[in-house]
Amino acid sequence: MILFLDFDGVLHPEPCYDKQSFFCHLPRLENVLRDFPKVRVVISSTWRETRSLSEIQFFFSADISSRIIGMTPSWRDFPDLLEVVGYQRQTEVEAWLRGSEEPWISWLAIDDKAFLFKPFLPNLVKTNSLVGFDDDSELRLRQKLLAVGI
Repeated sequence: MILFLDFDGVLHPEPCYDKQSFFCHLPRLENVLRDFPKVRVVISSTWRETRSLSEIQFFFSADISSRIIGMTPSWRDFPDLLEVVGYQRQTEVEAWLRGSEEPWISWLAIDDKAFLFKPFLPNLVKTNSLVGFDDDSELRLRQKLLAVGI
């Protein structure tokens, strides 16, 4: 199972004017990931555009950072795929999957911007941008992970 992870509006509220609030929901997400050790993480956040994978991994606890296996490419590099998929973030997910060794692997995405994905996509755990990964989001993620038998 791959979890495609956004940051802004997920790991902290968006907008987030207080830098001390950055990643305020990271401990909650890491606890979920510890309960599902087979889940690997791919960063889909725009933070990937200005930081390397190792810089991104630094934000996470050591046991979780080792499970962050990559970052999605930009949809701009896949105009033909965007034309087929029609949604930017989902195009990035599909492009990453197609370039992986397991393009058929099951996946979920945590994101606050549903308009970047196909409507009613069952793979999406949508968060409230102004809140982030709260109790409700955690419950929905856990339910989806349990439903796929992880």
